[in-house]
Amino acid sequence: MKYLLSASVAALSIASAAQAGSLAPTPVEPQVAPVVVEPTETGTNWTGFYAGLQYGQGDLEASAGGASTTEDFSAYGAHAGYLYDMGSYVVGGELDYNSLEPDGAGDNADLLRLRGRVGADLGRFMPYVTLGVANLSDNSGSDISETGYTYGIGADYAITERFSVGLEYSRNEFDDVDGTIVDVDGDAIQIRGSFRF
Repeated sequence: MKYLLSASVAALSIASAAQAGSLAPTPVEPQVAPVVVEPTETGTNWTGFYAGLQYGQGDLEASAGGASTTEDFSAYGAHAGYLYDMGSYVVGGELDYNSLEPDGAGDNADLLRLRGRVGADLGRFMPYVTLGVANLSDNSGSDISETGYTYGIGADYAITERFSVGLEYSRNEFDDVDGTIVDVDGDAIQIRGSFRF
């Protein structure tokens, strides 16, 4: 009996130890949640066609033989072009037309320009420089027309992905207008609004 009791206690002890071992918690490796990185805004994509309107003020200076005269004007017109965004830089070309209306009694003139543009992609803000050719024609009936060159600086700001506003300074220079010794130079500062497609 004593032997049976000892054997039973031993059997119970072994069973309890086995059961305790099976119920012991199994070590669990901690699960690390994946890190989600939100995409950051890399900037505005300026690639595409655009068209819009511009308005500003400027002056034309006609000079010959040391004498000169200056006429202030209002300039308004339309522009259209294409830009290609290369990441850090934006390149493109633009054709624009401006009607120059003198503040005095002079006749209107037409200014047509074809220009290249190189800008820096700073997100919604794009400063740029321009360089190209320009044609100035007089509307007085004299059929005076002269081709020269134009250059300038400006900046556009994208209000939305489809609409931008800008400010631009440009210089236009015409030498020996219509075969004479008269040179005509013009400066203009204009505000611009462009729709992008």
